[in-house]
Amino acid sequence: MLILTAACRKKPEYSSFAGAAQGTTYSIIFEKKPGIDPLVLREEAEILLHDFDMSLSLYEDSSVLCRLNRNENVKPDRFFTDAFRRSKEISDLTGGAFDITVGPLVRAWGFGPDGNKDFTPSGIDSLLQLVGMQKVELRDGNLWKADPRITLDLNAIAQGYSVDVVCGFLEKKGVNSFLVEIGGEVRVEGDKGGSLWTIGIDRPVDYNVSPGSDLKAVIRMKDRALATSGNYRKFYIENGIKYSHTIDPKTGYPAKNQLLSATILASDCAAADGIATACMVMGKEKSIEFLDLHPEYDGYLIYSDDSGNFRTWMTERLKGYIEEE
Repeated sequence: MLILTAACRKKPEYSSFAGAAQGTTYSIIFEKKPGIDPLVLREEAEILLHDFDMSLSLYEDSSVLCRLNRNENVKPDRFFTDAFRRSKEISDLTGGAFDITVGPLVRAWGFGPDGNKDFTPSGIDSLLQLVGMQKVELRDGNLWKADPRITLDLNAIAQGYSVDVVCGFLEKKGVNSFLVEIGGEVRVEGDKGGSLWTIGIDRPVDYNVSPGSDLKAVIRMKDRALATSGNYRKFYIENGIKYSHTIDPKTGYPAKNQLLSATILASDCAAADGIATACMVMGKEKSIEFLDLHPEYDGYLIYSDDSGNFRTWMTERLKGYIEEE
């Protein structure tokens, strides 16, 4: 007689820590592993996040990015180089809707680090001469600009890319089941004890600045990254007109369309972050066309109809994984 016995598999245990980074918050949940001290892991992760800030932050005056924007003699580091190359790829993919050379326009509209608005129609026309990914390149490891007045703004990809950097760090440590979230951008690897990870998508209402406090939908996912871009957190209202921080690189003006937020799922968070921003520039119809042409990405779009009511659209593959509130 053959007797089959099933060994009881011990349920995995998870640890977590959270903190501040890049002017926002971060949180990491990971499966405990023998030989990995959570306190040491946190310390090393925070050192990594600090080094990342000192590369790509516009709010750290001595960062590599700020020094390159000032045309100082500084060599791009690996964070800048990788983020720049990914930005080029996403710009090409989205037909220029994503463009990190919008830095001068972002500042002119009052969304830069100093918050000073310096907008005039003629000024915008002049600044548009400094915009275009074809005007910047990496040559022999150095940043080349067609005009020294060109400045870069990597905010639309930096948080997503930082998520990927931390994920790579955890993988090298031997952790293969985790969630990394920075400023609302998320990437998960593996599942959580046999269940899919559950991620909230914020309701795109003005001043909903705390991720997770007011949800529009919940999505279940595994081995994917998610990023959301919207016009409900960074904006101002002047003379009854709402100006969003997402600048259309073709017009020089804040993007204005029916799309309220775009959530993109991809294999890496840098792509999800950049494409979500591009969707906010493209608007609902062009975003749907883009996602139809690129099935490697999934999207969940929240937009307003002609009566101002919330409406949603999602790619077919997401329909079994999203629950709307």
